[in-house]
Amino acid sequence: MTPPRSVPVGQLFEQPKGYGERVKTLWVHRDIDAPAEAVWELLTSPDRWPAWGPTVRHAELAGNRLEAGATGAVTTVLGLRLPFEITTQDGMRWAWKVAGVPATDHTVQALAPERCRVGFGVPWPAAPYLAVCRVALRRLESIATQDRVAS
Repeated sequence: MTPPRSVPVGQLFEQPKGYGERVKTLWVHRDIDAPAEAVWELLTSPDRWPAWGPTVRHAELAGNRLEAGATGAVTTVLGLRLPFEITTQDGMRWAWKVAGVPATDHTVQALAPERCRVGFGVPWPAAPYLAVCRVALRRLESIATQDRVAS
């Protein structure tokens, strides 16, 4: 029997060490039957963001790597083109500011060779955005498991 895909609500307030020291971060997680590296690749490839990100129409990175200090632009589904900066990239975790505002934090944790836990965190004032993050997690799962079957 496969464990449940959603993490209990009590873990909404879990945050990576060193993140959100001044602002509480709310989290949503999902366990996905795919290797952590494959899901991490989806999360760190701006050309793949529109496939899983419900609010993203297009994204481009100014450099070659998604790393702390990297910049780029994201176009929303409403057609707004907004600058972004990667504020943190540490292991399988990255966070960003969009238009200068702290936005989503992204994490991947390997649970087994073919299973991982993916999490999105948002500053508490953006709590309603967790609904969008849940949709993104379902899309990530669908893409990652389809990619796994195809390979």
